[in-house]
Amino acid sequence: MLLFFGCKKESGHQKNSTQNSFVSVAAAANLRDVLKDLKQLYIAENPGKKVEITFGSSGLLAQQIINGAAFDLFLSADSSFAEKLKNENRNFGNAEVYALGRVAMWSSAFDLSKGLQTVLNPEIKKIAVADPKLAPYGKNAVQALKNSGVYEKIEHKIVWAENISQAAQFAVTGNADLAFIAFSNTVNKEMKAKGNFYQLSEKEAGAIPQSGIILKGKKQAEARLFFDFIRSKKAAQVWKKYGYQTEIQH
Repeated sequence: MLLFFGCKKESGHQKNSTQNSFVSVAAAANLRDVLKDLKQLYIAENPGKKVEITFGSSGLLAQQIINGAAFDLFLSADSSFAEKLKNENRNFGNAEVYALGRVAMWSSAFDLSKGLQTVLNPEIKKIAVADPKLAPYGKNAVQALKNSGVYEKIEHKIVWAENISQAAQFAVTGNADLAFIAFSNTVNKEMKAKGNFYQLSEKEAGAIPQSGIILKGKKQAEARLFFDFIRSKKAAQVWKKYGYQTEIQH
């Protein structure tokens, strides 16, 4: 009996240890590929750590957090939604920029070498764009189309997606002729193999500062460890691989 209870107590200790090393992250859809690599690198350097990542549009994730969703760290596709959580008093600390992202067009059926003017091609019937109210990359794409003077001409062709991952999926599956996505998505092997892309220039659509913020709860220390890691010198090389810019250049 003593042995039994001794083992049970040890098991409980291990469970608590695992819980204490666990961090739950809410992340913008454009981060799916880069965070997969960063998570693996983080766990390799920190044995025993656990990171669970939920992806979605920044707007929906922010609203879930405001409504009580139990996340420890929020990585937005811009800075406004992180600041919104701070204004709602859901934060532990300030919002901090971790990367700068860029918008790109992608298509498996049409040559995009002419840039934004490609959307005026009459053969293009459907254009996938992430909902600008929820997805910063969608907002950036819509602004670029308006700045170039083509938005009103093609607005009727737009198929609205919940986030840029869904916009990309629309184009990959043929439910859209082209999609506005994150440049980081074009690095994905599947996207590379199936189509071509055009990265919007700085003049057409400026880089998007993406901010993260540690949330209130019991895991601020674990959240800080992971957040600091993805903003580290070593992580900067991974961000660069996926087409992001960081404040750390070397």
